[in-house]
Parts: sequence; structure tokens; C-alpha cells
Amino acid sequence: MLVKDIMTMGARSVTEDTAIQEVASLMCLYRYSGLPVVEGDKLIGFIAEKDVLAGLFPSMEDAMAGMANIDLGEKAKEYKNIMSMKVSDLMTRGSKTVSPDMPVLKAAIIMTNNRFRRIPVAEGDKLVGMLSLGDIHKAIFHQSLTTA
Repeated sequence: MLVKDIMTMGARSVTEDTAIQEVASLMCLYRYSGLPVVEGDKLIGFIAEKDVLAGLFPSMEDAMAGMANIDLGEKAKEYKNIMSMKVSDLMTRGSKTVSPDMPVLKAAIIMTNNRFRRIPVAEGDKLVGMLSLGDIHKAIFHQSLTTA
């Protein structure tokens, strides 16, 4: 089974200029853990929930100094500041991808080794779809039911 057999085609994407508030809305409404960032049809990066929430986490220095010094209530209020940012402020550039012709289990290995729940599917630098661990699990489950 190949990635192209189970990937989601016509995946939702955002641009560098998209407001983080819009990204957060898409993530919360549609349960996306991340979205590809494109310029035209060229994949230029990825924005994940962890990128959006990272500003709320204590810095390594704060954590080393002790959590008692961190006001988590104040940290949570910083979320409003994050909402005014753009994707370009938080995205990961040059994200990892898988190919449509890659075996599904190889894609699963790449995803689990990198702790990705979703990964862009690209031909060169052109975004052609998205693949999630849920897609892989569902496909393997269905295959197990139909083979003896």
C-alpha cells in the first residue's frame, strides 16, 4: 500500500501571511494538529499546534530555575498576544515530507520517529496532499479485516 492510496488530497493549507487566530480556529474547529504552509502550490513549511502553543511554555531557563517562579495564569494570558501574530512568525520552514509513491509503513516510520501526527505529501516542492497517523491506522485496520 502506498501513501497516494490513503492520503487526503486537496488538503487545507495556509500562507505565511495567514493570521495565527485563523490557524488556531481551523485547528480547533477541524481538529487539525498542523497545516502545510504554501506559496502558490509550493510547500514552504508547516505550522503545528505545538508552534502556536510554544510561547506559553516556560523557557528552559525558567524551568531550570524552578517552576515555582512561573505564574502559569499569566503565561496563559499571553495566548492573546500569539493570536495577533502571522504564520511566518511561528512556522517551521522546509518541513519534512513524504512522497505519494512511498510505502505507507515507511511513511509511518518517518512520522513516528519525528513524533509527527500529520505530514505533508509532496512531489518535489509541490504539495499534493496530507497524511495522518489516523489515515495509516485506518488503512492497516481495514486491510487486516479483508485479508486472511
